[in-house]
Amino acid sequence: MPSLNIAVLTVSDTRNFETDKSGAFLVEAAKSEEHTLAEHCIVIDDIYKIRAVVSRWIADEKVNVILITGGTGFYGRDSTPEAIKPLFDKNMEGFGELFRQVSFSEIGSSTIQSRALGGFSNNTVIFCLPGSLGACKTGWSKIISEQLNKNFKPCNFVKLITTGIH
Repeated sequence: MPSLNIAVLTVSDTRNFETDKSGAFLVEAAKSEEHTLAEHCIVIDDIYKIRAVVSRWIADEKVNVILITGGTGFYGRDSTPEAIKPLFDKNMEGFGELFRQVSFSEIGSSTIQSRALGGFSNNTVIFCLPGSLGACKTGWSKIISEQLNKNFKPCNFVKLITTGIH
């Protein structure tokens, strides 16, 4: 499997690198599948601070994948979808739909409070997950990992990411 360069962003007003279990999980999960960590950042839940980091990564041709955890709920400052949606060249509606379907078996109807989303920007695939460790484990193990594996059939995102065909 070719190594993809993955950037991880944790959106949180309260977490730091010592308390960020979700971001740490995504970093380790990516590395365990032989992907390369391009960068790992934590920003407060502010639309413009989120966009600044993600826009920089989108413009960096070395970053293939962006994983974002946090800020996808309905609490007052949750603003990841509002920050990221305008940056998409193409939306990936199926990601949020599938994430909520898969997580229903784990957390029941509480899954409707997830605004998980995905899309493409400048040959970079972006997945936005809730901030809980459980949600990150679910999203990675049941969806994202397969889509970042060139051997997963019938289709995956690796060729789209590495060749720019989308």
